[in-house]
Amino acid sequence: MTRVRHRRRPPAGIAALPELRPLRALSSPRRVQDYLDTIPINHERGRETCSSALTTLRRKSAHCMEGALVAALAFWLHGQPPLVMDLKTNRHDVDHVVALFRRGRFWGGVTKTNHAVLRYREPIYRDIRELAVSFFHEYFLNDGRKTLRWYSEPYDLRRHGTEWITREDELWDIQDALDRSRHVKLLGRAQIAGLRRADDIEIRAGKLVEWP
Repeated sequence: MTRVRHRRRPPAGIAALPELRPLRALSSPRRVQDYLDTIPINHERGRETCSSALTTLRRKSAHCMEGALVAALAFWLHGQPPLVMDLKTNRHDVDHVVALFRRGRFWGGVTKTNHAVLRYREPIYRDIRELAVSFFHEYFLNDGRKTLRWYSEPYDLRRHGTEWITREDELWDIQDALDRSRHVKLLGRAQIAGLRRADDIEIRAGKLVEWP
């Protein structure tokens, strides 16, 4: 991969793309999340996707990785680094990707999800571990088993230049790079063995979806 200089903002030609006009108006993380919530969920009917931010905006649907790329792009357009965090689970569940932002020294997160959980995080967390831990009790299977195990260090999408914004083909290589990036373990074997399952009301609430 070609080494790229970490620009403060995207190149002018990309920033001026008409599809990005809605993102240029999103001057706060709250507005980024509000906008992301208007995009229908990508159910990936027919085939799995891992689309660039531009393709996602044109298609008008997104899953968590695609939504995180759109949010990260909105942050970059406003001079903030496009950072994401991967939340990695055990082999029985699927990962979740969060777009990261800071307010002062505190971290918050913007996410795209179809469920009532794993959503927006206010910038109140002192470090990335605190932010990752805030998702732990929401991350469980239909039988109540809690599955979150690792989190990645902040992953700067600028290492991929602008490919994650404009590429027409699927970004499986970028997804794999995020998956292979340095992750930190959240809990040990003894802690895993002692975990209590989510109870029935939590499980029922976790099944609530925004986009059927």
